[in-house]
Amino acid sequence: MESGPAIFAGTAFALFGAALLVWTGARVTHRAPVAHGVNRATAVTLTTLFGAAFLVAGVWCFTRV
Repeated sequence: MESGPAIFAGTAFALFGAALLVWTGARVTHRAPVAHGVNRATAVTLTTLFGAAFLVAGVWCFTRV
């Protein structure tokens, strides 16, 4: 019974983290702003860190199944 929420949370975290990393990569490749009104290096660094953190959180949830 307890594996259901872990699977759901792991999937949500992993999908969001992967999508954030892909989106950031696409914005950087096209030289488009990642976040308006923020220094480019700061925006890329923070979105990459948070994308990786969400991806790791998703993997961690899958190890709890």
